[in-house]
Amino acid sequence: MLIQIPEVLSQEEVVQFRNELDSTDWVDGKVTAGYQSARVKDNMQLPDTSPVAISLGQRIVQALHRNPLFISAALPAKIFPPLFNRYDGGHAFGNHVDNSIRRIPMTGEQIRTDLSVTLFLSSPEEYDGGELIIDDTYGAHSIKLPAGHMVLYPSTSLHRVLPVTRGSRVSSFFWLQSMIRHDAHRTLLLNLDVAIQKVGMDMEKHPSLVELTGIYHNLLREWAEV
Repeated sequence: MLIQIPEVLSQEEVVQFRNELDSTDWVDGKVTAGYQSARVKDNMQLPDTSPVAISLGQRIVQALHRNPLFISAALPAKIFPPLFNRYDGGHAFGNHVDNSIRRIPMTGEQIRTDLSVTLFLSSPEEYDGGELIIDDTYGAHSIKLPAGHMVLYPSTSLHRVLPVTRGSRVSSFFWLQSMIRHDAHRTLLLNLDVAIQKVGMDMEKHPSLVELTGIYHNLLREWAEV
């Protein structure tokens, strides 16, 4: 499942984020890369101990918990504290798959990375290149979203960031462990949830709404790990 989630942050919030990010210090992005990824990763990143990164990351998590589409699509159990990266001057990130297990530095807690997230903080007009390319069984998908919009995709996916040839591409990236381990099950639950909402809008008092909702929750009960 690859899903775009619009307007996770408002334009006013994006401006606030960028003001703070543009005035802080960045380090080599290889600090969070595994052995294989470090060989193809060329960007800048905020240290995970940066007060700016911690503060803005908490605001992102709060925004996600208010976003119904994110909750329905991800069914999050644990969210890795959001990190921030910057690509400019030819920076790129070659083909890689994200690490299967991530350790949260501040707590030592480990999470399984079921879903990867990129929240764009630069508008497409600010930079050339920098597309996030995600490969799946349907081919290669090129993602370059407006600032404040987010893409959610399976962490098992082979993906890359193309070289930025003009301007700067600033984003937040992180991972999450879902209550639903398998991507196919998450997709079925999302499709069912969306269908239930559509039926509810078209036929608010239809008796099948209760039955469909029961099916949704029984599937969730069958598959969830909490």
